[in-house]
Amino acid sequence: MSAVASNPGPDVAVADPGADPPRDSRLAGTAVLVVDDEEIMRDVLESLLVSEGCRVQLAADGVAGIEAARDGRFDAVLLDVMMPGVNGMDVLKTLRQRDPNLPVIMVTAYGTTQTVRDAMKGGAFDFIEKPFTNEDVVQVVLNAVEHHRQVTGGDDASRPAIDANATRFGKLLGTGDRMRGVFELVARAAPSRATILVTGESGTGKELVAQAVHEHSPRSDRPFVTVNSGSLPPDLLESNLFGHVKGAFTGAVAPKKGLFELADRGSIFFDEIGAVPLETQAKLLRVIQEREFMRLGGIDTVRVDVRIIAATNQDLWAMVAAGQFREDLYYRLHVITVDLPPLRERRGDIPLLVQHFLERFGEENDKGELELTPEALDLLVQYHWPGNVRELENVIERAVVLATSSVIDADLVPDTVRMPYSRGRPEFDIPPEGVPFREVIDDMEARLIVRALELAGGVQKKAAELLHMKPTTLNEMIKRHGIPAGRTRSGGNAGSGSPTAPGSAPPAPRSAAPSTPTTSGLGRLVDVRPGRSGTG
Repeated sequence: MSAVASNPGPDVAVADPGADPPRDSRLAGTAVLVVDDEEIMRDVLESLLVSEGCRVQLAADGVAGIEAARDGRFDAVLLDVMMPGVNGMDVLKTLRQRDPNLPVIMVTAYGTTQTVRDAMKGGAFDFIEKPFTNEDVVQVVLNAVEHHRQVTGGDDASRPAIDANATRFGKLLGTGDRMRGVFELVARAAPSRATILVTGESGTGKELVAQAVHEHSPRSDRPFVTVNSGSLPPDLLESNLFGHVKGAFTGAVAPKKGLFELADRGSIFFDEIGAVPLETQAKLLRVIQEREFMRLGGIDTVRVDVRIIAATNQDLWAMVAAGQFREDLYYRLHVITVDLPPLRERRGDIPLLVQHFLERFGEENDKGELELTPEALDLLVQYHWPGNVRELENVIERAVVLATSSVIDADLVPDTVRMPYSRGRPEFDIPPEGVPFREVIDDMEARLIVRALELAGGVQKKAAELLHMKPTTLNEMIKRHGIPAGRTRSGGNAGSGSPTAPGSAPPAPRSAAPSTPTTSGLGRLVDVRPGRSGTG
């Protein structure tokens, strides 16, 4: 077992573990370094950890902490973020360089969420927020110690590091740099308690990320609870989340535990967090901050220890600017963000995903080993996949069910994929007298531009990306079609007085969607509403 330094410096104190038996034998004999410039905080942490059987070494500043870590061997470090001279972030960097396996737990004050994000990116194992409870400290230190034992005990399977050739992490699949970056971020964040926000379009696999976080965390043997945030009205959502006491409302004939209680010591996943009503957001914020709540109709406080993972396909910061999402909750959720790319931006992963789904649905349908013809696979790779991996999964399942041999050819690929612009039926009819081709094309072009601007919240740069063209080209086309300037933004902040997240795109306009311009009066001939155009 690790031992503390035998010859500590003048700014280091070694605590006597005493004779009282520890309350949690899993921490007995472990060595913990506490680095904090506040004497009262050092004393509090020392007393608590010693009562748990830890051997504790104290350092009064960053320099003393670095020296103690250099001279001794520890199972975990508790490190204050804000210290004079050499601050906690500097100490963290030094400790990580010397021993990447040593778990460092940052101790931070309320309201320093950006610092927490920076620390987690810098390699911190976890963080504890002041004011904290004894249970918070013990649980986080226990997680850190167990993690340290795993990664230093020779069990490579327990390490979160991702093999250079890995194509899978949990149920996530991918071969490109984008998904490898996701694998590595999830592997580093999973062992901590940090709140995680998963962003990405519908169908990209956000729940699979949440499951991977849970499965690779110390909570993996505890419940993983999913909340479908947008599927219930506010009152019923709160009853499901927090539970209720008998008589809380009509029909509450017995007390009921909520999802937070069911997820205690596990993880809770909020799918589409942006759909949570504002009044419920305030209560959710309290659970994140205080780790406690009251059941509906009750007066007693219920404490829980849950890891919160949230997902959204919306621009939460734009919702903050529009008054639809609480800014304080946004920052609480935005500690670690995992951004999933759409399938059209990772086309190189499509063959791997296709093979996975062929094997899965082939087995489920007793079809044996299946394969696609090169022509069929090429159609899948070239398609733009507005529904992302979920749509690809459905396409492969359909093909497997309808297949009459072990080789699936292009005929079993749906028309929506084979002919994406037709969507399986004509978009317009050509009357006997014919149509003015150039005017129809101009009309279609204008409608596509307006639709792209709507999807991009008026930001020309984003709209240009959706249309696969340069922003300067789009700007020229906007002028040529006479699209009002008020419906577009070249970038930066729109309006005044609205908050702007660092590095974030400006919020979408609050006005109603603009009417679609028509250059020739032939608007009846074309329709580029979502799901009808070839742009996805």
